[in-house]
Amino acid sequence: MNVITVAAGIVLNEAQQLLVVRKKGTSCFMQVGGKLEPNEAPEVTIVREIQEEICCQAEVQQFVGRFETKTANEPDHQLVSYVYLVKLDQMPTIEAEIAEMKWIDLNEQDLALAPLTTEIVIPWVKSNLLAQA
Repeated sequence: MNVITVAAGIVLNEAQQLLVVRKKGTSCFMQVGGKLEPNEAPEVTIVREIQEEICCQAEVQQFVGRFETKTANEPDHQLVSYVYLVKLDQMPTIEAEIAEMKWIDLNEQDLALAPLTTEIVIPWVKSNLLAQA
C-alpha cells in the first residue's frame, strides 16, 4: 500500500463556512495543503502550501491531529494527514495547481468532497468549533 503524507488546513470564514479547493485535473474538493517535502515538518508544510496555493500567510492556531483516510484522487493509496486549524491574513486567491476554490457550508451535500473532508474535518469542526459558537 502506497502512503501519501500531507499537511491539511482547516480554514473557516466568519460565516463558519469551510474553505475547500480542487486541484487541476481532479473532481474532488479538499482541504488546502499538500505533500511534505523531505525532512519538512508538517506545520512548516501547511504554511508553505497555503502560500503557494491560495496566496495567503497562514497562522497555525491548533494541531487537530494525524489521521489516516483514503485518498481523493489516487487509487490504491492511503492518505496520512496532519491536520491544522489555520487563520489566514487575507482573502485567499487561487494559484499554482488549484483550479477552483469554494466556501462550503458544513452540511454540503452536492459537492464531491475528499474522504478527509467528509470523515474527519467536517465532523471535527461541528463538534469542536460550532459547539462553542
